[in-house]
This record gives sequence, structure tokens and C-alpha cells, in this order.
Amino acid sequence: MEINYIQDKIAKQRNNLLNHRLYSKIKNISDLQSFTENHVFAVWDFMSLLKALQIKLTCTKTPWIPNQNSQTAYLINEIVIAEETDINQLGERKSHYELYIDAMTDIGANIKIPNEIVHKLASSDDIFKSIDNLKIHKNIKEFLNFTFKVIAEGKPHKIAAIFTFGRENLIPNMFTEILREFQKNINDIDISKLIYYFERHIELDEDEHGPMALQMVSELAGNDLKKWDEIESISTEALQKRILLWDAIEEILDRKNNS
Repeated sequence: MEINYIQDKIAKQRNNLLNHRLYSKIKNISDLQSFTENHVFAVWDFMSLLKALQIKLTCTKTPWIPNQNSQTAYLINEIVIAEETDINQLGERKSHYELYIDAMTDIGANIKIPNEIVHKLASSDDIFKSIDNLKIHKNIKEFLNFTFKVIAEGKPHKIAAIFTFGRENLIPNMFTEILREFQKNINDIDISKLIYYFERHIELDEDEHGPMALQMVSELAGNDLKKWDEIESISTEALQKRILLWDAIEEILDRKNNS
């Protein structure tokens, strides 16, 4: 009942994402390169949400002690296995971030800057100061700051909410259609790895991770009405931040194509 209520409440923001102007702005390989060079930060911070949940819901230290809820521990561990150690087209084990970086390389996108930024953030003693000092669009900074503020707050139900509802699982379907159209018209650049990345997300989200994530949110909130209210609020905010990210990439594409 509560899950359906949340989905109804965030339906407007979901629809705004699905109908964003950005999709129609990705018209050529240069646009696709620019998109991935900025979207990659969302791919990376998703992995950070994933690990934050694993830290909160399982025992990741020694001496080991039993977790408080083995069901939520099982759900997040199952998701981690696929997200952190999935397989690429050759059957090699890779995280989804690495799959995305490999796909960016194949389409000629710049991976040097995002890789440098990710390593800088990962080694920072003050991630918020480091984010603010980055030379990237202010909306992307806001998107990253939001993610890590929720992680720093440390409430598992809120982290699970933006992990589950804030990362729209219908978006890969839309990009897959765009990429298939590209593949018909592009002969000199192989975008099969990028198509594979999005198709893997569709497959996992629909069949496994989507239902698991919804169950995880339900387990963490239980019958606590305050937690459900916080889930609704933080999920709405997460989708708004994602819209800001899309606005930023659209602006970057417009500026590039009009210069």
C-alpha cells in the first residue's frame, strides 16, 4: 500500500523526466559523447549509494556481528553482486561504472576528466568541498551534493528511497531506442557497448533489482509513518535533482551546438 502511494506521489516528476527535452537534443555522435561525459557522474554516485546501503545493512567490518535484518542484508548483497561485478559482452567481470567507461571509450568520449574527478572525490577528506571546487556545471554539483548529503545523514530508508525511486528505471528504455536509431545511421563508430549497458539495466531493473529495491524500502520503513513521509519527500527531491541534471546536459548540448 505504501509503495503504491509513493509511486503515485512521484508520478509527476517521473513523467517530467520521461518527457524531458534532452532526449530530442541527442542527434549525433558528438551529442552522445557530451551526454555520457556528464551523465557518467550519475553512474558513479549510484555506485556510492549502493555501497552506502551495503555498509548500513550488512556487517562490513571485523570482528563480524550479525546484521539487524537478514532480509534487507540479502536484498542489498544480491544487488551489489550484479552492480559491482556484472559481466561485459565478453563475459569479463566489471562494475557497471566500468562498463560505462568502456562504452564511453568506444564512442570516442573523453574519459580522462571524469576519471580524474572521480579519483579526486574518492580520495577527498571533505567531499562537499571537493565537489564545490569542481569545474563542472552547477546543476551537476548540486546533484552530487544531494547524493552525498543523504549518505552522510545515514538514514537507510532515505538512502534506499533515492536509490529506488530517484534513479528512474524507465529512462534506459528511452535511451536504448535512441541508440538503436543511431546504430542504423552510424557505420564508423561502434556503440554496441553503450547499448549493452542500458539493456543490462533494463534487464536487471525489470526482473530483479526493481522488485528487490521496492521490497528493501518496505522492509526499512515498516509501519513507521514518519519514515514513509521522509521517503516521499526525499524521493520527490531526488527526481527534481535528476531533472536539474538533465537540464544541465541539455544546456551543455545547446551551448556546444550553437557556438
